[in-house]
Amino acid sequence: MVKSLWDSLCNMSQDRKPIVGSFHFVCALALIVGSMTPFSNELESMVDYSNRNLTHVPKDLPPRTKALSLSQNSISELRMPDISFLSELRVLRLSHNRIRSLDFHVFLFNQDLEYLDVSHNRLQNISCCPMASLRHLDLSFNDFDVLPVCKEFGNLTKLTFLGLSAAKFRQLDLLPVAHLHLSCILLDLVSYHIKGGETESLQIPNTTVLHLVFHPNSLFSVQVNMSVNALGHLQLSNIKLNDENCQRLMTFLSELTRGPTLLNVTLQHIETTWKCSVKLFQFFWPRPVEYLNIYNLTITERIDREEFTYSETALKSLMIEHVKNQVFLFSKEALYSVFAEMNIKMLSISDTPFIHMVCPPSPSSFTFLNFTQNVFTDSVFQGCSTLKRLQTLILQRNGLKNFFKVALMTKNMSSLETLDVSLNSLNSHAYDRTCAWAESILVLNLSSNMLTGSVFRCLPPKVKVLDLHNNRIMSIPKDVTHLQALQELNVASNSLTDLPGCGAFSSLSVLVIDHNSVSHPSEDFFQSCQNIRSLTAGNNPFQCTCELRDFVKNIGWVAREVVEGWPDSYRCDYPESSKGTALRDFHMSPLSCDTVLLTVTIGATMLVLAVTGAFLCLYFDLPWYVRMLCQWTQTRHRARHIPLEELQRNLQFHAFVSYSEHDSAWVKNELLPNLEKDDIRVCLHERNFVPGKSIVENIINFIEKSYKAIFVLSPHFIQSEWCHYELYFAHHNLFHEGSDNLILILLEPILQNNIPSRYHKLRALMAQRTYLEWPTEKGKRGLFWANLRASFIMKLALVNEDDVKT
Repeated sequence: MVKSLWDSLCNMSQDRKPIVGSFHFVCALALIVGSMTPFSNELESMVDYSNRNLTHVPKDLPPRTKALSLSQNSISELRMPDISFLSELRVLRLSHNRIRSLDFHVFLFNQDLEYLDVSHNRLQNISCCPMASLRHLDLSFNDFDVLPVCKEFGNLTKLTFLGLSAAKFRQLDLLPVAHLHLSCILLDLVSYHIKGGETESLQIPNTTVLHLVFHPNSLFSVQVNMSVNALGHLQLSNIKLNDENCQRLMTFLSELTRGPTLLNVTLQHIETTWKCSVKLFQFFWPRPVEYLNIYNLTITERIDREEFTYSETALKSLMIEHVKNQVFLFSKEALYSVFAEMNIKMLSISDTPFIHMVCPPSPSSFTFLNFTQNVFTDSVFQGCSTLKRLQTLILQRNGLKNFFKVALMTKNMSSLETLDVSLNSLNSHAYDRTCAWAESILVLNLSSNMLTGSVFRCLPPKVKVLDLHNNRIMSIPKDVTHLQALQELNVASNSLTDLPGCGAFSSLSVLVIDHNSVSHPSEDFFQSCQNIRSLTAGNNPFQCTCELRDFVKNIGWVAREVVEGWPDSYRCDYPESSKGTALRDFHMSPLSCDTVLLTVTIGATMLVLAVTGAFLCLYFDLPWYVRMLCQWTQTRHRARHIPLEELQRNLQFHAFVSYSEHDSAWVKNELLPNLEKDDIRVCLHERNFVPGKSIVENIINFIEKSYKAIFVLSPHFIQSEWCHYELYFAHHNLFHEGSDNLILILLEPILQNNIPSRYHKLRALMAQRTYLEWPTEKGKRGLFWANLRASFIMKLALVNEDDVKT
């Protein structure tokens, strides 16, 4: 972990912007401290005082600080008391300050210090002492006259990065560190100046990377004969050339590029003429360099056709990124043909104002072409038949518009396997049945264009990986090209409303369809796509209704790793009450979603209710009660038409007596004599009912004119339907008027089981009320009559019967 830190920090001093410096500081801390302590402790050990206008080191630093940044301040000196108490300090950044001298003895108590950056100060001299743990030491961009290399540096056996600066060089300045295994040496030559035309020499120790930084605003004028025995990567920054001093750079590079181990050369921030550029290409052509990288190239003056000899070369790759062309009128052939005719395998020209690239005039050795972020149009490589070996073509971020011309462009590229035309303006509207793709294409990136579903009618037949994300696809047509070899399909960020089946994509194993308009995914998707091992379908507006249940159920059957982003990215969008609910937590009952089952259930329930209702009606004789209620209602209705003076009359009888004809002898011989002798007026149907009126109407009228109702209960009573009518109406009327004047006389014992089920009211009354039982012993009958007469103690203002008749 720690070793990787120093490897990654090798290029740290290349970019001197403060924000980048702070980022490197955090990275250094994360790699060093994070490899040994928990994350919470790591945060506590980070102290960043950069860009605070400090003039001295703060006194209140935490004692357990492991990484300290004091960059971008105005600190002029570093003393031992400033940092001696930081015994665990491992990273110290002091770049971009005003320090003039540095005594390494100040780090006597910082034995764990591994990273020290004092670049971009005003250092003129240093005093050295052993620092066994130091891995990264940057003294570059200071005011040293000669290279500040002490003999004590030879003891820094762990040192992997060394940054230095000087105004002049001596052959053996770096001898003290020649035996170290350095990964990166940074030499700042910004302050270098020519001294009377003499050429200096410097032996460079063996290193993986040598980075030389020149003055950014001066023409290249370095006259130092640098040599190195073993070098893997040479980097040059800030190179300003014209036609006159172009040879000086090539002379400078002659010794450095001689060794067989140098495989990579990087030129950064280079300003030159086109003529000098071609000379530099020609210079590297016979060298052992395999990878030539040019970043931030500015072409000046003019562009004319230059001679170039394409001899046999070790160069495999030329990469040019970010080109500024200050020449506006030039021969396009003079510029583009130099690159098109190169006999190398890989060419990358990106982020340039180039509008075209010509087809190589003869069979080309190119296997990889990258023209990202240029201004190429649909005419590029049209009719080109010399790119037979080309395997990868990248045309990202250009001006391509016609999808079918892109297909036609590849027709003669018989070895093409990977094509990337993403981030263009391709459309597939003008489909004319011409579909001329190279059959060898296996990977096709068409993302971020303006393609619609018609694109599926014209695709390479053997494509295995197809990227169509961020287009305008609303549906996949049924008459699509059958892509039997397609294994990965990315249609994310379109407007698809359903998951595509695998009828035309029988080998599909990876599908990415998130950020679409899928609301009701097909329930048979997993049945159709048996080979799916990765599905990304989250962040869609799922409608959590019955149609979604089977899809969610099917997800539960597949392995968890198959459905990417499950369950967090799969949430309900509708209905509003379920919005935001994870599909995993969404449930609907089978009854509410199965129409047949719901119909059967409702029908069965209605049938059960109907049967139950019919049974209850028969059991409780509901028709009888309905009939009686109707008759009672009719009688009450007719009563409303009786004159008001008649309605205002008082009760006429103390008691209405209801009995069976079989019990009339007891009523007439026993009941009447014992009541009427005390002036208790009794109403009997056989002597008081008004002829001409219905029985029901008479019953209702005389019950209403009686204070109480006496029911003589016996086995004969319960067999009489009219007796039950009288009981029903009496109970209803007296209960309705707030009275409780029912008197039950049990003449003979009655078993509850013998009472018909339709007379449930009689059952209820006998269970709830106290009744008078007629005693068989004569000695007890006096008490019986006394109790009965006591029910009539209230004196009523009875109206004579004759008065009623008048």
